[in-house]
Amino acid sequence: MRLDQALALALPAYSRSRLQQWLKGGQLRVDGRIVRPRDPASGGERVSGEPVLAPQLQAIAQNIPLDIRYQDDDMLVLNKPAGLVAHPAAGNRDGTLVNALLHHAPELAALPRAGLVHRLDKETTGLLVVARSLRAHSALVEQLQARRIEREYLAVVNGAPVAGATVDAPIGRHPIDRQRMAVVAGGKPAVTHYRVLRRFRAHALLRVKLETGRTHQIRVHMAHARLPLLGDPVYGGRARVPPGASARCIETIQRFRRQALHAERLALAHPVTGERLVWQAELPGDLVELLKVLSEDGEIRHE
Repeated sequence: MRLDQALALALPAYSRSRLQQWLKGGQLRVDGRIVRPRDPASGGERVSGEPVLAPQLQAIAQNIPLDIRYQDDDMLVLNKPAGLVAHPAAGNRDGTLVNALLHHAPELAALPRAGLVHRLDKETTGLLVVARSLRAHSALVEQLQARRIEREYLAVVNGAPVAGATVDAPIGRHPIDRQRMAVVAGGKPAVTHYRVLRRFRAHALLRVKLETGRTHQIRVHMAHARLPLLGDPVYGGRARVPPGASARCIETIQRFRRQALHAERLALAHPVTGERLVWQAELPGDLVELLKVLSEDGEIRHE
């Protein structure tokens, strides 16, 4: 077996790529010698060294309030508000979720993406899991890739479907507008399930479950199904107003300027203990108000 493969089995808290870096840099030695990751391991060798967890990013820590729903030495779960960008980037060098996390838990600077295992778009609210240790990060990424982390969303869409369905369509970069994603041949596999919770005259509240986790997946898939998210500035198109709607209803719909999407439920196995954990986050105030107004305008009850 290759040395890096053997070490990955012996030290499951660390990714194989990180172990390769330590071997190449001489931070890990075998029987006192610097070796290559591809060198064979026979068994019985002594591995020693003092590998250093170098900072993975240079973002500054900022005291930004976080709504933390769970935390221990290995992970935390938070409820993200609308308007909070996940990572620093051009145009958003600070004031991001990463800046807030580094203030709350400075050790996250040594983890990839400050421990973020997945992310939510800037204007999407709801639950996110963050790893606080390398062993937790590796385990959570593995769960995510194996589709064992359950993520369910609530979405208000333009259109009033009678029943739910599954959207199974590959997602990739838009062929013309590279800032957007789209359903394209040759894209990455993407599967989204949805069912109808409430129907209104021109809108519906859906429960959406992700099977995969592509960029903008729910927004792209719902637009592809001709049920774009209400308020989505990129994929939503024009706001749909029920005919004869009240002035209050029209105003509420037109001033809802973000995608009406909330990550309501998160379920996973604890990355260290294996215990099954479930969290649920209540709808934010603007979505509660939106649903109240749509209901007053006219809710279609299921028979």
